[in-house]
Amino acid sequence: MPQKQALNIRDKQITSRRLISAVGSLLAKKGFKGVGVNAVAREAGVDKVLIYRYFGGLPGLIAAFGKEGDFWPSSLEMAGGDLQKYSHLPLEKRLSELGINFIQALRKRPLTQAIMAWEMIEPNELTEELERVREQSIMEFFQLFFMKDQTQVDLQAIIMLIGAAISYLVVRSNTIDLYGGLEIGSDQGWQRIEQAISAICSGIVKSV
Repeated sequence: MPQKQALNIRDKQITSRRLISAVGSLLAKKGFKGVGVNAVAREAGVDKVLIYRYFGGLPGLIAAFGKEGDFWPSSLEMAGGDLQKYSHLPLEKRLSELGINFIQALRKRPLTQAIMAWEMIEPNELTEELERVREQSIMEFFQLFFMKDQTQVDLQAIIMLIGAAISYLVVRSNTIDLYGGLEIGSDQGWQRIEQAISAICSGIVKSV
């Protein structure tokens, strides 16, 4: 590869990372209302035309942030760090570890929590892009690790219900300490939730 072409590719990669990082920075400081083409370009210190050249516009950049900006936990993280090992776990263990790993992944992402809260009160084309990224990630994980299971229960619905409950409680833990008497603002409370998820998954598997 010619040196000039290699430099151009490297410059594009560096600039793209700066723009993706700028999106995260603005979301953390100002929320979705503070994220616009001019603001992102200014935050990244680049010409705004590069947002259109590299991402096709702001929605494309937001989608790239969703995929590459540590917005959503990766399949590797959801599987506990070892995809091969996770794939060979029995169904009960795969279900419970998915729930527990999801809890831990969301709790360490305050920006993701804030974005999920904003999505419910300020839906717009940018939140829709992140919703698509999230939905794609969830479905890819389900198809990879649970489609092979032949059961009489609807595993997809069960996983989505547990995921929805986790998402809600994690987001709510930023504004309340107790939910139904359970301390969702403490590690001890979340340990109880993790134990409850394991018990639920065990009961589901034993019922089929």
